[in-house]
Amino acid sequence: MKDLAQFLVKNLTDHPDQASVQDLESEGVVTLKLVVAEEDKGKIIGKKGKVIKAIRCLVDSAGAKAQKKTVVDID
Repeated sequence: MKDLAQFLVKNLTDHPDQASVQDLESEGVVTLKLVVAEEDKGKIIGKKGKVIKAIRCLVDSAGAKAQKKTVVDID
């Protein structure tokens, strides 16, 4: 899940060297924090949040396959 999110974020940003994904797992819930440059946050969120919703959907599907609940946040 972390690798998928990292692949998506690095390919969507203008500054892929500043993009990273931090993961934290507790009680069966995996929390992924997307860390990107300030000027790239708009690209990750997208118009009306469509891009971040798509990222969350893809990561959630990968998490369902691994039988884990996932949460994706932008930092």
